[in-house]
Amino acid sequence: MAVSNIKAIFENDIHKVWDIVFAVDKYSSWRSDLSKTEIINEKQFIEYTKDGYATTFSITAVEPYRRWEFDMENSNMAGHWIGVFMAKGNKTQVDFTENVMPKKWFMKPFVKSYLRKQQKQFVLDLKKALE
Repeated sequence: MAVSNIKAIFENDIHKVWDIVFAVDKYSSWRSDLSKTEIINEKQFIEYTKDGYATTFSITAVEPYRRWEFDMENSNMAGHWIGVFMAKGNKTQVDFTENVMPKKWFMKPFVKSYLRKQQKQFVLDLKKALE
């Protein structure tokens, strides 16, 4: 099991940050790693990388403007994501944690660095989307 965490502070109020992160259907307009997202129902969606690789997400908890959690799975891994959002005056602090289990033994040494890279890219893309 690999766990990766990233924290960031954005110069925007919590409503704007939450609204962008929670609008899964608009991810392809600001996320540099995705080609599209597909909404299955109110509890499930699929993200497709630029190469067409699909990951399915199943929402397990939503506390608007506070917390969002989901399970995620594709052919290489299964895991859980927790996003915590905190208002800091006019700014917003996010705390994102991913807990992932690779499905292939040879991927185990690379999972944590891959998660960190993905998390950093998500935060960078989010900062640009908030500008």
